[in-house]
Amino acid sequence: MPLSNDVLDEIRVLTQFNPASALEGIKVHHTADASTIAATQRLFDKDLITLPDGGYLTNSGVEVIRHLDSLITVLQCKKEAVAG
Repeated sequence: MPLSNDVLDEIRVLTQFNPASALEGIKVHHTADASTIAATQRLFDKDLITLPDGGYLTNSGVEVIRHLDSLITVLQCKKEAVAG
């Protein structure tokens, strides 16, 4: 399942949020890369974040970031740790 550059950009933006706290937001400045600005707008359009330039995670965004955090944790594990 190949991931588009748009999806990868959205994942990069989501990784800027702290999965341990819904009270920490982000701000994407107008000087950021155009792809980051566009990804942030798409996340807002998908109702995952509260503002078109960042803000906070919505309830749906919190759920998505928890899954993303779990995925990243698994992918960053060393082989020995996974084999147990």
